[in-house]
Amino acid sequence: MTESTESSNLLNLFTEVKDTVIRRIRGRKKDVALVLSSGGARGLAHIGAIEELLVRGYHIRSIAGTSMGALVAGMYATGNLETYRSWMQTIDKRKIRELTDYSPSLDHLVKGKRIIDTLKTIVPDTDIDKLPIPYAAISTDWESGHEVVFRHGSLYEAIRASISLPAYFEPMHLGDKLLIDGGTTNPLPLNRVERHKGDLLVAVNVCGHDYEGELELKRTAERQRMASSRTLQLLNRIVPGGLKLDFNYFTLLNRTASIMIHQNAQLMLRLCPPDILLDIPMRRFSGSDYDKSERLIAIGRARMKKVLDDYEE
Repeated sequence: MTESTESSNLLNLFTEVKDTVIRRIRGRKKDVALVLSSGGARGLAHIGAIEELLVRGYHIRSIAGTSMGALVAGMYATGNLETYRSWMQTIDKRKIRELTDYSPSLDHLVKGKRIIDTLKTIVPDTDIDKLPIPYAAISTDWESGHEVVFRHGSLYEAIRASISLPAYFEPMHLGDKLLIDGGTTNPLPLNRVERHKGDLLVAVNVCGHDYEGELELKRTAERQRMASSRTLQLLNRIVPGGLKLDFNYFTLLNRTASIMIHQNAQLMLRLCPPDILLDIPMRRFSGSDYDKSERLIAIGRARMKKVLDDYEE
């Protein structure tokens, strides 16, 4: 066999293999069972991730979420994700204050009724059984510590139960149960989404944020506040070693919750590994940055684009 003939055969073989791979990629099943994690405002990145999935031709056949993931999942399942996104664009710090119905009590700071009532005016409540795709939201039974999975009943009842962040939102009473945030037991419910044969299991996880980065933002803001307060300046001189800004009641609870939620999410990823995983650390954002929706959505979309590029190529 001459050298030119061998080269020609190799080229033909390469072309055949390439064409086979391209046909398989183009024919790859794109039905998706989508799972969205908890994460507070960081969960707005879920919107961008969903938008990228849809524009790439993926079909979301079922969806499940916890806390903010349950809210975004509900907005998508009703067909009103774009409406919700447009409303979020109007949210600034003033509106956040208006929607926060403070009601300090032994078990909560905020009732959480005002935000749900407002959302109902934008996207009406509906029965989960009437949604066009299967939906699941995760909450936690405070007394037993067990997961409570909502697959039926009022959509907003499921969302409200799922977002009941302990010590912040008032726990939700449902029958004889007292329900708190689903992130305490299953922040990334890969095992709760309904799957059809051949569906890709896709997860978007924003639980693993960089606590140190978030804490540094809080420290900087606190330093600026102290610099403008003569009383705090005086206290800083009196207290031996100065005031400790990195360890207090708030940072202790916040860090404890972050560790718990992150570890639970990692456990679920090991027990039920997804076909496609978008893991976003969210170093620059806190769980209360609802006035930064467009930036968070853009991050979700850009990161999902990269993950899908890697998966498809």
